[in-house]
Amino acid sequence: MYQIALKMLLGDRAKYLTLLTGLAFSTLLIIQQASIFCGLMLWTTGTILNINVPVWVMDPKVAQVEDPKPMRDTDLTLVRSVPGVDWAVPLYRGVAQARLPDGSFQGALLIGLDQNTLIGAPPDLHAGNLFDLYQNNAILIDEFGQRLLSKQSGRPVGVGDVLEINDREAKIVGVVRAYRTFLGGPYIFTTYERALQYVPSGRKMLSYVLVSPQAGTSADELAQQIQQQTGLKSRSNEDFWWETIDWYMANTGIPISFGTTVLLGIVVGIVVSGQTFYAFVWENLKNFAALKAMGLSDSKLTAMVLLQAFTIGGLGYGIGAGLASIFGYMTLEKQEPPFHTPWQLMLFALGVIITICVIASLIALRRLRQLDPAAVFRS
Repeated sequence: MYQIALKMLLGDRAKYLTLLTGLAFSTLLIIQQASIFCGLMLWTTGTILNINVPVWVMDPKVAQVEDPKPMRDTDLTLVRSVPGVDWAVPLYRGVAQARLPDGSFQGALLIGLDQNTLIGAPPDLHAGNLFDLYQNNAILIDEFGQRLLSKQSGRPVGVGDVLEINDREAKIVGVVRAYRTFLGGPYIFTTYERALQYVPSGRKMLSYVLVSPQAGTSADELAQQIQQQTGLKSRSNEDFWWETIDWYMANTGIPISFGTTVLLGIVVGIVVSGQTFYAFVWENLKNFAALKAMGLSDSKLTAMVLLQAFTIGGLGYGIGAGLASIFGYMTLEKQEPPFHTPWQLMLFALGVIITICVIASLIALRRLRQLDPAAVFRS
């Protein structure tokens, strides 16, 4: 019985390929667009992912990581005085203009790390040595920055090259692998004191305080305690990550743009698959009527239709997911466009395809249940 159902499905090549193409395209559209959306959300939290410390302390008006409000240097001492703090170090985050040897300029995200510990530096170095930051005028750049600067200079830029930041020498001593920033520029990492020399001075220069809890104290507990005792805003790494994403979700058009495209993929899948599958069942009514006349129950016919629907759905999902994965692999090196596919997204796409198959099956089964077995004997 089930072999007959599959032979009926594969026998009509035109409708089989139409169904397969529609479901594969729907899957590709859903996974590809949603993966780019997830990649963009990772870009918005790139600084948090790169620095990756248990607790962030900031000005109460900070809404997301790329919009720091400067604090007083004394706030660092205030945070260190809170019970449960194992260590607390300063972090500078700002925008700087780097002048290349050919005279061109490039905006960059300047990160100043605690000079004694270098806490917050990305652990994965592509070239150079982290401790070379202790050299005079030393900086680290990320791989994207290296590609961008090399493209602008017309020659490879790497370890040993010298830039200028605010008329001060900046020597590249290492290249790190880091998450991209949503702002589009490269990262420049250096020490906190040196970062302050690269930018115009002000009364308040401290961007964040990075904190770690003592043993036995969780990050959430310490963040709450710091906020209560200092009046500063304090968030665990995970909470700050989600808070940044929530801000971009609420204040930009990114969710609407990508959500519309994903919805379009779902609608295309339902319309194409539903109509094609209904036409397929319609053209095979005499075959189904013959099986019903031979005593096959409605439940058996339903099982046959569902088998056909889920077979084509599984094949379409596999092809679409494979094509999306190939697209993601092609963008892996340059991360342009950003592409991130969590396993939850794959399950979501599978659930959508299953739903499409169920809807298509219900449309076809409605006609099938009204079928008169005597139709097989009519001309």
